[in-house]
Amino acid sequence: MRKNAHRHSGWRARHRAAAAEGRIDTVGANRRNWLAVKTLLLGMGNRILRDDAVGIRLATDLAGRLGALPDLDVVADCSAGGLNLLPLIAGHDRLIVFDSIRTGKSAPGAWYRFTAAEMPPTLHLASVHDTDFATALALGRQSGMHLPPPEAIHIFAVEILDNQTFDERMTPALEQAYPEYAEAIFGEVRALLCQG
Repeated sequence: MRKNAHRHSGWRARHRAAAAEGRIDTVGANRRNWLAVKTLLLGMGNRILRDDAVGIRLATDLAGRLGALPDLDVVADCSAGGLNLLPLIAGHDRLIVFDSIRTGKSAPGAWYRFTAAEMPPTLHLASVHDTDFATALALGRQSGMHLPPPEAIHIFAVEILDNQTFDERMTPALEQAYPEYAEAIFGEVRALLCQG
């Protein structure tokens, strides 16, 4: 698991190199160089529980920037968990998830990137009322569903402050940090999409 991957010095260099080579466009998608891998972009959360909406907002904003791409499906607003995610994920070779996480160890807006193979529980991919995500994936595979392998499931989780208050606005701290963490996460996702 990498915390605040946008602060790693290598990310900016890789991003600039990819842009210079034409593999990504820093403004939008350079569609002719993207390889066809059936991908689902999934925004997890609840729009009316303050910071819990961050995954939905990230997915909505990135989908708007990317526009229509072949082999990219977007479900920007998803509050399902556990076994209920399987019908959405089935048939895809890669999954990119935006979710919230509340560790209490980092400031709001800090973010983490990990794969399903190394996944800690995020707020929506782990559920006390349903099967957790790892177990759901295992059950889906055992039943013959075509699901992405663990290393092709990429989760971007943003540290939040408040997911208990009914409010459609994120907390000021998370809102203020949004441009920085959103841009860094979008850069990582663009690089993933370019890899094919």
